[in-house]
Amino acid sequence: MISIVTKLGKFNLTEIKTLFPKKETIVFIISCLFFALYMYAAANKLADYQKFKVQLGQSPILAPISGHVLWFIPGIEVLISVLLVVPKTRLVALYASFSLIVMFTSYIVAILNFTEKVPCACGGIFESMQWKEHFLFNIFFIILAVTAIILQTSLIKKDGK
Repeated sequence: MISIVTKLGKFNLTEIKTLFPKKETIVFIISCLFFALYMYAAANKLADYQKFKVQLGQSPILAPISGHVLWFIPGIEVLISVLLVVPKTRLVALYASFSLIVMFTSYIVAILNFTEKVPCACGGIFESMQWKEHFLFNIFFIILAVTAIILQTSLIKKDGK
């Protein structure tokens, strides 16, 4: 057993490992964060359906397909949330979460760089965010998704599932 001696005392490396959360815990926490994010967002869109419909109709990018997107976005957010809860589908849900948050981030980049009108179809607390804050928020969730995918993949390989 390898030990580290410091001014505070002697520590075994195995003892130090126990101070950090396990991979399963990290993946679970990230999955819970995505679950909360998507369920909140979907509930907000559906609760104020008319407002969401008007905002999508004002988007220079989404207006032509707003009728389809109107139900697809909250529907996919709920579906991904359900898949995140089931351990056997969690990795698929994490990939879907990554893809969806990348799409939302790409939309922000496109709106900011290629249109003059800057509408936001986000509701609730997201509506009060500035575009830069929203972009950084999404980048944070992209990093979380990548982290969870890497950890979940290594857990699956370790367990041989």
